[in-house]
Amino acid sequence: MGRFIEGEDRRQPALLPSCLDDYVGEDNPARVIDIFVDEIDLGGLGFQVVPAVTGRPAYHPGTLLKLYVYGYLNRVQSSRRLEREAQRNVELMWLTGKLAPDHKTIADFRKDNGPAIQAACAHFVVLCREIGLFSRTLAAVDGSKFKAVNTRDKNFTPAKLKKRVEQVAEHIAGYLQELDTADRLDGDAVEARAEKLKDKITVLRTQMQALKAMEAKVEASPDGQVSLTDPDARSMATSGRGSGMVGYNVQSVVEAEHHLIVAHDVVTTGSDRQQLAAMSEKAKAAMGVDRLEMLADRGYFSGEEIVVCEAMGVTPYVPKPLTSGAKADGRFGKQDFLYVPEQDVYRCPAGQLLPRHMTTWRRA
Repeated sequence: MGRFIEGEDRRQPALLPSCLDDYVGEDNPARVIDIFVDEIDLGGLGFQVVPAVTGRPAYHPGTLLKLYVYGYLNRVQSSRRLEREAQRNVELMWLTGKLAPDHKTIADFRKDNGPAIQAACAHFVVLCREIGLFSRTLAAVDGSKFKAVNTRDKNFTPAKLKKRVEQVAEHIAGYLQELDTADRLDGDAVEARAEKLKDKITVLRTQMQALKAMEAKVEASPDGQVSLTDPDARSMATSGRGSGMVGYNVQSVVEAEHHLIVAHDVVTTGSDRQQLAAMSEKAKAAMGVDRLEMLADRGYFSGEEIVVCEAMGVTPYVPKPLTSGAKADGRFGKQDFLYVPEQDVYRCPAGQLLPRHMTTWRRA
């Protein structure tokens, strides 16, 4: 096995044990997390920094916040995975002082300190602005769908209720027809079958009554939706056909130079069309700039939103959606025509030239 780099013998004892600090480089992000959490006022942000007089000693909120931020930066969201990483990850051992909280403690910390964690994140954005990380006035916004605990069967809309009522009514009609058939026959087996059918009809009628009661709740809801498990979750369409989900629409704004998230929000509407102005205002305030250029995909295109952005000093760059039905009709669309600036004409796919006849100005 010559000519290969060989490691040390696992059974070789070390006369001078290695220091844990030697395994974490000077430019390691864990050192940034450590300094940031140690320097902020945890009590002022809302964390409970005074330990209880009695009972088992608790973990310091600073230790749990370091663990949470490290997991966020390294895409480790699960409390169980964070528990495992704290036991085997050298960076986390250095960051927490070899403390390894269990997953229940980590989950309860996130659940009980939501506003305080948000305040810490906001403080981090302010720190980035003060040290000049937001030098470029360019940012991008996009939305992501996050699935809720609420299943699709526990979410109700007028269309879903109508479909379910029709299904229940169809089942009831089928069972009633089977009962009519059973009444014309004799025998113990037929009677037993009839009793089972009657029980099923009773259950279905109970379901029908529950659906009728749910219709009243859906009508009373402002947006015409009711979710039982997560009341604030909403049914949203996704890119795949028939792959809608019940969840949340998380809006994030990222600055262009260092790719830091400067603003975020959770909305319960599946469309991004009405979020451009609100997210631009949040990003502009977080970055502390007078003018801002905002990039977005065509899902954010809205004339009203663009006007609001321009009024607040934000220049949005949003492609206009292709709403023409030319492709569906088998014709060429505007994107198929190539502009020739030397002749100030458009060239069609057939090679013919279309000269300029007039110019029309229209405000978006």
